[in-house]
Amino acid sequence: MAATPAPPAAPPKPTWEPRRPEPPFPWLRPTIRIRLTLLYGGMFLIAGIMLLSIIYLLAAQALNTGNEPLFRIAGGTDIKVTSDNCPAVNSGLSLDAFNAAISHCIDQQRQAALDNLLSRSLLALLGLAIIAFAFGYAMAGRVLSPLGRITRTARAVAGSDLSRRIELDGPDDELKELADTFDDMLERLQRAFTAQQRFVGNASHELRTPLAINRTLLEVHLSDPGAPVELQQLGKTLLATNERSEQLVEGLLLLARSDNQIVERKPVDLAEVAEQAVDQVHAEAEAKGVEIRGERKPAVVQGNGVLLERIALNLVQNAVRYNVPEGGWVEVTTAAEHGQAVLVVSNTGPVVPAYEIDNLFEPFRRLRTERTGSDKGVGLGLSIVRSVARAHGGHITAEPRDGGGLVMRVTLPI
Repeated sequence: MAATPAPPAAPPKPTWEPRRPEPPFPWLRPTIRIRLTLLYGGMFLIAGIMLLSIIYLLAAQALNTGNEPLFRIAGGTDIKVTSDNCPAVNSGLSLDAFNAAISHCIDQQRQAALDNLLSRSLLALLGLAIIAFAFGYAMAGRVLSPLGRITRTARAVAGSDLSRRIELDGPDDELKELADTFDDMLERLQRAFTAQQRFVGNASHELRTPLAINRTLLEVHLSDPGAPVELQQLGKTLLATNERSEQLVEGLLLLARSDNQIVERKPVDLAEVAEQAVDQVHAEAEAKGVEIRGERKPAVVQGNGVLLERIALNLVQNAVRYNVPEGGWVEVTTAAEHGQAVLVVSNTGPVVPAYEIDNLFEPFRRLRTERTGSDKGVGLGLSIVRSVARAHGGHITAEPRDGGGLVMRVTLPI
């Protein structure tokens, strides 16, 4: 009788926390919309009150100016009309001419009062506009300051500093909810990256032990002079394979460690780092007939000396190994340019198509002309270089060189 198949396993429970319960009166929350509404409404009300008061005062002053008597009757036996504001009535006029002059003067007085009111109102409006824009700019900066704090934290996290948190205080509004959600996300990301690094470290350690044991056994076996030639050849092959596996494990571990930002930084001179790399590859370069040249000027950066040396070593090793059979050269230069430290490694070699450049920086990826079993490396050199450069806040670019070979340019902030 066939066994009854086991029921399917229940789906895993979500790892995120459930949403917070909404308050009983959500419309009472001091949301950003309510705060901006009150802010702009209050500013508009205050500006309107001020403008109304100014217009009222100006209108009162204009009416007082317009109500000044246009003429006065001088005393004496003969009645004589004189006016400072309307000189036309000073001379002797007939009754009709006198009335016409009085009407004309009244119109002129009213127009002057209106012109005065308009000019002063425009000046008051201009002053209020300047004050309103300055006050609005200050208030907008105060309202948007939490967003600036969130942006600065996000930039720090973009540099792989997952330990940063926003920890925004203040009213329970949309911005605080966004900041708290962002902090929760960073907490989970940090736990995930920490677990990943711990796993890579443990796995690399567990892999190193049997590889070291295998290497020791093979070296002991190869040291036996009475071993057959076939076994000697097999032992050398296995030893080379074991060495390649050790390089792969070390490369994976270094790649995992260099993905995060460097916390402890010290002054490191790229010229000194490049000299160390050249000294380590000098013997291999002589064996292959490759000349290493170039001027290395001081360029001090803040970073990890071991990882920066790995950048130079990987680039110089690749330049020596992927070179022409005869008459090849490698040029290694360092300099400080425009506030940045620059390491340039160029070499002769096979022609590299431009569309293959991006593939060189992917793990375990080589040019199509190289086979996976090549003894030139495990395919992690340039991936490690890019990760270390990013961890130091820099970047690396590669360009095909005319006549074959590559020009590798590493730029790091000083």
